[in-house]
Amino acid sequence: MSSGAVPTGRVAVAATGRQALEAGLAVAAEGGNAVDAALAAGFVALATEPGMVSLGGGCFVSVWPAGGAPEVVDGNVEMPGRGLPAERFGHGVREVATSYGGGVIMHAGHGSVATPGIVPALGEAHERWARLPWERLVAPAVHAARDGYPMSGAAARFLAIVADSLMAGDPETHALITHPDGRLAAGGEVVRNPALADVLDQLGREGPSLFTTGAVGRALAAQMAAGGGLVTGDDLAAYRAVVRPAHRTHVGDWEVASNPPPAVGGPLLAVMLGELARRGNWTWGDALEVQRVVLAYRADVHDLSHDLEADGQALLDAVDARGLAALTGSPSTAHVSAVDDDGNACALTMSSGYGAGLCIPDTGILLNNCLGEVELNRHGLHALPPGTRLASNMAPTTARATDGRALAVGSPGADRITTALMLVLGQGCLHGADLQQAIDRPRLHVRRVPADVGHAGDAAATYLVEHERDPDLAAAVVASGLPGHEYPEPHMYFGGVGAALRRADGSLQAAGDARREAAVGVSG
Repeated sequence: MSSGAVPTGRVAVAATGRQALEAGLAVAAEGGNAVDAALAAGFVALATEPGMVSLGGGCFVSVWPAGGAPEVVDGNVEMPGRGLPAERFGHGVREVATSYGGGVIMHAGHGSVATPGIVPALGEAHERWARLPWERLVAPAVHAARDGYPMSGAAARFLAIVADSLMAGDPETHALITHPDGRLAAGGEVVRNPALADVLDQLGREGPSLFTTGAVGRALAAQMAAGGGLVTGDDLAAYRAVVRPAHRTHVGDWEVASNPPPAVGGPLLAVMLGELARRGNWTWGDALEVQRVVLAYRADVHDLSHDLEADGQALLDAVDARGLAALTGSPSTAHVSAVDDDGNACALTMSSGYGAGLCIPDTGILLNNCLGEVELNRHGLHALPPGTRLASNMAPTTARATDGRALAVGSPGADRITTALMLVLGQGCLHGADLQQAIDRPRLHVRRVPADVGHAGDAAATYLVEHERDPDLAAAVVASGLPGHEYPEPHMYFGGVGAALRRADGSLQAAGDARREAAVGVSG
């Protein structure tokens, strides 16, 4: 435990479901702090959100301890393949066409699996900041997997689309998401994963090494070798969660700490918020223009970067020096936020991509397909050197204000993570909106589309403004001259922000997003 993590009494938690929330509140009642609560809730989410997130993916843990400096634990997935001959690369991926998100092409199979980092990262966060024993934080997930949990609506909707395509190639994987008669579990229906419960119980007793040099790591390496995947025992043994200083940006009365390079989401969020702060009383038109410029820069630079850390720092330095003018020219994510009454803040975002359509044999653990996600691998399949961290949109964020307020916030939503957080933090930090009001307000996302789609030859047609229904927002889209697509009601496409706040008077608040299932509460 760091010097900044101190005994606590009450914790506010925003989680992905009722069982995850109850896990966080229970450990808080036993003397756990915000990090304990976030980790316990996170383990339950990993056990109860099949198809959305799993122990076979990556994560980032953002912590701002009371009395300390903000840091981020990078547990993102890595490019595997240490020790393999060149001929093993460039294979093992199958294309899966789905109707998800209006039509998404996924790439699955053994060759799509990147080296997972969730468990080492959660272990690092526990070692540095948590108060309660590791086994206690894992225990609620054991019970949820063994005794049963209600299938979330988001997971059920995604699995209904991919069950007979992405998940159909491996019988053990397909059995994890269906009943013995082959029927897919519906939203709210209680399901169980006894194999995962056994693994989690072992994880609680043995610690994170179970997933690297231990039995689960060895089973993963053997499976990849047999199926033509790239993850080796050397990759798993070499994996280290990396602790980095958070990037800090002043936004009104707040100092916002975001995920630093080589992650993409944090730097983009910092730039967007910094520009909104420069404009002061920003409008929908301002938000639209900031998104268009920053996301275009991302498409031209970060998506093709050979050095995400250097390019991320160059982005931050350029905007600090010259403002926005310097830039001209996975559904499958879950988030937990927690803040305690001592001011410790923890934001945890986890992702497994769309899924590889595979599980580690006899473990109940679904695997990521991050090497098969085109948006994370713009240079091509298996083009990165082994050991390279992949790009990530995840942006768990913590913040402090001069009057003692402390905030943890984050969202799932692939490339909509940064735009959702930009709007929520912009509303709260600059417009003074209440936390729940900031989350509930309409959202927009500027999406870059291929130049040959729509009005060929028209530069403006390479952007589409997707937005929720609001007359002022719609007017801003018309004024921009960009084509728009309106969602008639709040939609999970625009993320699912969860936030926890310590107010200046020491009272706590948790707020969740109706766009995606959320459960919020305060211990005590």
